[in-house]
Amino acid sequence: MSQHILSIHAHPDDMEILAGGTMALLAGLGHRITVVTMTPGDCGSAEHSAVEIAAIRRQEAANAAALIGAAYICAEFRDLAIFSDDRSRRRVVELIRTVRPDIVVTSAPTDYHCDHEATSALVRDACFAVSAPNYLTGPAKPLNRIPHLYFMDSVEGSDRDGNPVQPHFGVNVEAKLDIKREMLAAHASQRNWLLRQHGMDDYLRTMEEWTRKRGATYGVPLAECFRQYTYHPYPDSPLLQELLGAALLR
Repeated sequence: MSQHILSIHAHPDDMEILAGGTMALLAGLGHRITVVTMTPGDCGSAEHSAVEIAAIRRQEAANAAALIGAAYICAEFRDLAIFSDDRSRRRVVELIRTVRPDIVVTSAPTDYHCDHEATSALVRDACFAVSAPNYLTGPAKPLNRIPHLYFMDSVEGSDRDGNPVQPHFGVNVEAKLDIKREMLAAHASQRNWLLRQHGMDDYLRTMEEWTRKRGATYGVPLAECFRQYTYHPYPDSPLLQELLGAALLR
């Protein structure tokens, strides 16, 4: 049965770097993908104004999503201004109620960027609230249940102190490297910014290096990693894992 997967992360290019191969794989298997970025990446430039780079990056994100037939939505928060509070939670709940996914994939709880961590907490708690009828958010109807929730890998597979973050499972994305590269290359505005702010001389090469490092964990050339959030009362059945078939790595 076809499933609807909501991939919701902080910035344009987050998904492509850490989960682009998996989303491409799932799309190729006939599942519906909706990509959401919390912000339009309005601080991701030293050459353009916030308004200019936001417009550029919204289009880049939409172009990248279109490569796998996915829809794209920007939640219109702003860079470095995502916080886990009631107002923000209601916005995210309304968004999830509108999209109505079966599976939600979001940012890692512990990562190098405050926006990633705040997005993770917001989405986690919003998933709990989407099925609570008395948590009022807007015209979208409450979901019938809490969706399955998964966390994407942290950058370089480690927390802020450099300690390894152990995934629950991996996905063999060797067959999807070309499309993963193409999706990330759609974010061309980030070449200069990532060099200036992150010291990445070639962000495509860095993405591939990180993906190969995760692959080595499982004895395959390329992998992306995930954790499932199964604390009560979130669903604990391995829905996403079952969709991945032979690409699932344990």
